Amino acid sequence: MEDAQVVNLLVRRCISGDAAAWQEIVQRYHRRIYSICYRFAGSADDAQDLTQEVFIKMYRTLSSYDVERSGFMTWVTTITRNLLVDHFRKSKQDRITDSLDATPSEHEDSMPLVEQIQDKSLPPDSRVQSRETGETVHRALQKLSPDLREAVILRDLQDLDYREIATVLKVPEGTVKSRINRGRAELARLLQRTYGQVM
Repeated sequence: MEDAQVVNLLVRRCISGDAAAWQEIVQRYHRRIYSICYRFAGSADDAQDLTQEVFIKMYRTLSSYDVERSGFMTWVTTITRNLLVDHFRKSKQDRITDSLDATPSEHEDSMPLVEQIQDKSLPPDSRVQSRETGETVHRALQKLSPDLREAVILRDLQDLDYREIATVLKVPEGTVKSRINRGRAELARLLQRTYGQVM
C-alpha cells in the first residue's frame, strides 16, 4: 500500500526542515484523511476544517512518529481518529441532530467510494443510480453510533486490516471484529429499511 522507505525518508527530510517533503506528505495523504473526516463529519466544510486540523497536528507531532512501532498510515489514522473523537465530544448535541439531515457534498474529494471506482463506460442512468446508492450509504453511515461507524469506515472504506484498526482504536482485535460485524448488520438494516420504503 505505502512504500515505507519513501515515507520514512520524507518524514526525516520534513523533520530536518525540508518544506518540499512536507508538501509531498500532504499530497500523499490529503485525500485519504479528508475521506475519513468526511465520512465522520457528514459535511464537506467540516471535513475540510478537520483535515486541516489533522495536518497541523501531524506537523507538530511528526518527530514523535516511531518507525519501529507502526506504519505511517496507522500513525496518521490514529491522529485523525483522536482528533475526530475530540471534535465529536465537543459538538455531540449538534452532531446528533445535524448528522440525520446531512447531505453529501458535491466536492470532488468527497465522492462516494462507488463513484471513485465506477466504470465510466456505464450509461448515464447507471451512473445516477450509482451516485444515489453512494449517497444513501453515506446517510446510513451517519446514523450508526460513533464506535460502529469508525470501525466500518476504517475496515470497509479505508481498507485497514484488523490489527491496524485495533492499534488505531486502542481496543483488542476481537472488539474490532465485533464492532465491524455489528456496524455492518446495522448498516444493512438501515439500508434495507430505506430501500423497502422506496420500492
